[in-house]
Amino acid sequence: MRVKLIKAVSGKVILMLCIASFLGGSLFTTIRTSIHSSLLHNKDADDELTTIANDFDHKIELVEGSSSSGDIMREVTKTHQAIQSLDKTISTLEMELAAVGRTRRLGSQLSSSEKESNRTHQNQIQKAFVVIGINTAFSSKRRRDSIRQTWMPTGEKLRKLEEEKGIIIRFVIGYSATPGGGAGGGVLDGAIDEEEVEYNDFLRLNHVEAYHRLSTKTRLYFSTALSIWDAQFYVKVDDDVHVNLGMLASTLAQYRSKPRIYIGCMKSGPVHSRMPILHRYANEDVSLGSWFIGLEVEHVDHRSMCCGSPPDCEWKAEAGNVCVASFDWSCSGICKSAERMKNVHNTCGEGDGVVWNVSL
Repeated sequence: MRVKLIKAVSGKVILMLCIASFLGGSLFTTIRTSIHSSLLHNKDADDELTTIANDFDHKIELVEGSSSSGDIMREVTKTHQAIQSLDKTISTLEMELAAVGRTRRLGSQLSSSEKESNRTHQNQIQKAFVVIGINTAFSSKRRRDSIRQTWMPTGEKLRKLEEEKGIIIRFVIGYSATPGGGAGGGVLDGAIDEEEVEYNDFLRLNHVEAYHRLSTKTRLYFSTALSIWDAQFYVKVDDDVHVNLGMLASTLAQYRSKPRIYIGCMKSGPVHSRMPILHRYANEDVSLGSWFIGLEVEHVDHRSMCCGSPPDCEWKAEAGNVCVASFDWSCSGICKSAERMKNVHNTCGEGDGVVWNVSL
């Protein structure tokens, strides 16, 4: 009985142990699987965090590498240079737009010189003995008036001088750079237009007025005058110089048989012939001398064309050597010419009727 009981008990125990072992094994397997899965998930997260961290560190290194003081200064310099280049480009475009606007305005209307050019070309280019261009500016109204009141005829006398003596006299001026207003594209141009209506003694150039562009203006004057008048001589004079027209005409008549001649006086000395042709110097007189002498034109240094103002020209007139032109050397023109032109004319002038008696 004891043996059977022991055996019976042992069988139940064994069965219970088997069931417990099965349940324990299942539970262990589930827990292990869960732990493994959790470990794998955590590993993937750690790897992702590691990757992000490494990438972030790499980006920080790149930023730090490009943000060194040397690189920053180079970038700042490049930016500054780009801004300067942009400013220059904008300035250039503004000037070009202004020039285009001026050209369009000029194209929409004919200047007095263009009207005269078209009129003369219809009946061939007008013949003339001499064309005298008086270089003037927008601010020189009083100077122009002083000339009209002294050595330059006006109105019908000016027309008669052209017809009978072939002496053409015009104030030479371009246009202002200021757009809008006035028939000529600006207030300054409008004032010149009104003055032209009153006196009809301007030669308007297709040129924007500026002091640093006097050489260009001088070149345009000669080319424009040549396209309008077929003259034996072309003269350029400033609006602060006194001229005796009769003496000028008789002096030029002495050289009319000589081709390719440049008559004048070099106030600052001779201009050498080894000069670049048509190089534009800051001073228009130097440019003019270099152009003509560079083109192998004979130069006649005629000192009566650069006499001093009274008493110099007065003494010469009393001695019978009337000056062609007079000015103050200290001013390269008559100092305060608007106030003093009449006095110079009364003192050194040849007389209003002399020019009409010159045989040409």
